[in-house]
Formats: sequence, structure tokens, C-alpha cells
Amino acid sequence: MHDKEKIISFLKNLRDTIIAEFETLEPSKRFERKKWQHHSGGGGEISVIRGEVFEKAAVNWSGVSGDHFPTNETSGPFFATGISLITHMSNPHAPTVHMNLRYIETKERSWFGGGYDLTPMGFPYEEDTAHFHQVAKNNLDTHDPALYPLFSKNAKEYFYIPHWKKERGVGGIFFDHYQTDNIEKDLRMWQSVGNTFINAILPIYQRRYKTSYTAANKELQTKMRAHYVEFNLLYDRGTQFGFRSGGNPEAILCSMPPTASW
Repeated sequence: MHDKEKIISFLKNLRDTIIAEFETLEPSKRFERKKWQHHSGGGGEISVIRGEVFEKAAVNWSGVSGDHFPTNETSGPFFATGISLITHMSNPHAPTVHMNLRYIETKERSWFGGGYDLTPMGFPYEEDTAHFHQVAKNNLDTHDPALYPLFSKNAKEYFYIPHWKKERGVGGIFFDHYQTDNIEKDLRMWQSVGNTFINAILPIYQRRYKTSYTAANKELQTKMRAHYVEFNLLYDRGTQFGFRSGGNPEAILCSMPPTASW
């Protein structure tokens, strides 16, 4: 088992770093924070911005515990902490990005999960996709060259929308229930995913957020956002875990875009 307080401290510091980096793009708005309490122990903090560059973005932290694990994969008391991040950009040429890191502990075992993935809203750019994946690969290769092929394959399979028969976006990395016989090595890998996230996304936003666009571009963006909504409400494990564990609906539904159309 890991030191829960150290893991919480890492997650909160990472949250603060990401927020500060995002705010460098936003001329006049800042993230607004709101704390909440969990009914069985712990709680979290919602951080949301609605500005000119980020039409809506959320960087949330939570740390909750309970007597009954909320899914049928195990039973008994649990502790879960993590950060979950989503952006919905004003400019249709700037893609949505999602990042999540989580640590879960039960009586019998503990494990890590997380990753990040990129979803262009109708305007994919090959150089953006290549950069995003290269940052992930370069980092994971320093830990184990087998990780990037595995985690990128996981993302392709996980972020798949069955009813549209397509991936949600252009992929990224995804892992869950990650645990080896070297817990310190596992922790370092997990932390590195969070620490390299901003390097994966910020150069893309710096390239795209001032791109000119039309009303038709914006209309396409809202249609693609609808697919994002459908995935998160129908298939996303984090959404399901949050509701089943009695999490804060406002925090869970921060992933929803401000506008979408069907």
C-alpha cells in the first residue's frame, strides 16, 4: 500500500500546476473552486473556468472512502482519490482533451489508473495527433518500452463508441488496475503521466486557439460534442464509479460541454 497523504499531495499540486498553465492562455478569467463533502468520508474540490479561450474547462480533485466498493469487481471498504480534467474550447480548431489519474485502495490490494486522450471536434490535425502521442511515448519509454503500445491500444479500445462504430477521438493512453511487483516503480510511472500531460496539450492549444473559424465550423463542433456526451453518459467507467460511490453530481457532470447539438 502507498502513503495516501503523499498521493493526495501530489494530485493537488498537479491540479494547481495544470490550472496555472491553462490560465496563461486565458486573458481575463480564472478557475473558480468549490469544495464538497462525501457522505461516507472525504470529499473533493471542483475547479471550473468559463472564459474566452476555454468555453468550459474543469480540473477536479476528489478523495473519498466508504464501507462498500461501488462496483462488483471487489467488496468491502475502499479509498479512492484522483484528478479528472476536461476542456471544451471556444475555438473549434482547438481539440477537447481529457486527463485522469486515480489511485484506489481496498483491504486486499491497491492499484493505479489514468491516462490522457485527445478529441478533435471536427478538425483533426496530423501534427497535433503526432505531438500528443509522441509526448506520451517518450515518457513511457523511459519506464518500460512495452507500456506505450499497451496503453495506446487500451485507449483505442476504451474510447470507442459502439453505436457510432468509431473512436471518440484520436487516442492517447489509458490504463487501469495497474499494479506490478514494484510499487515504487508503479508510482513513478503514474506520476510521470500526470507531470508530462501539460507538455502534450499546451503546444497544441498555443497553435490553435487563435485560428479563424466560421459559424459552420462552430456548428460542426457542437455536433461532435454530442458524441462526447453520449460516450461519457453511456460508457465511461469514471462516470459510473462516481455515481455509484455517491459522488457529487456537479463534479461528475463537469465533463459535459456547455453546448451540444443532435
